Amino acid sequence: MSDSSPTPGGAPSGTFGPDLADVFGPSQADGGPELVQLLTPEGERVHHPEFDMDFSAEDLRGFYRDMVLTRRIDTEATALQRHGELGIWAQLLGQEAAQIGAGRALRPQDYVFPTYREHGVAWCRGLDPLKLLGLFRGVDHGDWDPAEVNFAQYTIVIGAQTLHATGYAMGMQRDGDVGTGDPDRDAAVVAHFGDGASSQGDVNEAFIFAASYNAPVVFFCQNNQWAISEPIERQSRIPLYQRALGFGFPGVRVDGNDVLATYAVTQAALQRARDGQGPTLVEAYTYRMGAHTTTDDPTRYRLSDDVERWKLKDPIARVKVWLDRNGLADKEFYESVAAEADELGHTLREGCKAMPDPEPMSMFDHVYADMPPELVAQRDNYASYLETFEGAR
Repeated sequence: MSDSSPTPGGAPSGTFGPDLADVFGPSQADGGPELVQLLTPEGERVHHPEFDMDFSAEDLRGFYRDMVLTRRIDTEATALQRHGELGIWAQLLGQEAAQIGAGRALRPQDYVFPTYREHGVAWCRGLDPLKLLGLFRGVDHGDWDPAEVNFAQYTIVIGAQTLHATGYAMGMQRDGDVGTGDPDRDAAVVAHFGDGASSQGDVNEAFIFAASYNAPVVFFCQNNQWAISEPIERQSRIPLYQRALGFGFPGVRVDGNDVLATYAVTQAALQRARDGQGPTLVEAYTYRMGAHTTTDDPTRYRLSDDVERWKLKDPIARVKVWLDRNGLADKEFYESVAAEADELGHTLREGCKAMPDPEPMSMFDHVYADMPPELVAQRDNYASYLETFEGAR
């Protein structure tokens, strides 16, 4: 794939956007006419005047493989939680294209600030998925070094990572790593968040800082239609991507179930940031096929008809249709991906169950450089308590 791509389009026509009836009426069921799409749900290749690009057969097979393996990570982790091996799991079922498209658009020097659901982006950055399971199993606080893969720790506080991302992007500016014209040096930041987080003050403050300082950050919103149990129409009176206009930078809505379009749009937004042209808001219009987390019951607040309708837009199925229709993949390829997914599933199951429990006393480590007396007393009392158990060391 080429790193050269067009700059995301600017403001949509009209000062105040479409009427509310148009925004949330039947015409918006598929994202509306502003939706950037390169591969339809039926697997038909279409073109876009601003974001079109060419993909090789190898590119397409790579997208398919990444999405299949990411889905396997998700299904295995969900099953592990149901068996009591994980405390909780944040599912991404249905959002594979949004994450793989965004993750593959990154260059090595770019930096990612995720929420707690970016398992596909983590996969693209080369992060061992077992490290994700350790966090949700509760045996560590995120056992990876962000500097090794340029992928920050998962953020549980809704929207907080957008401020971290903006500050980091401003630091890149001050380090002289933006707008130099050197493709191996110029860098950008991606801040992931959901449609619910867009209502948080932290996100809006990040927008203000990013716009004011022209920070090289891409705000990547996965609009999966539900902020836990609240639908999107209760969160915004306009399409989310149009909110960027009020802060002075461009926004674009992309089909988040189309891995090709997501890749093209994210790549363009990242290049715009690397070139020193400032932030972009990308709204990946998708759907959360599973629950918010494994503690959630989505049947209490959404209709099964909606889920069935979105199943017809499955991001993996549409790529497979395109591959088959054009003779770009054969039985051997699909069998190899399936075998790789089975091996990954086995590794996750056995690796998760083999994780050692943390040492109880470790909770006192790495908190204070100089531990205060009251905490020393608590530590010593707890150590004495542990010694009362049979087999205690």
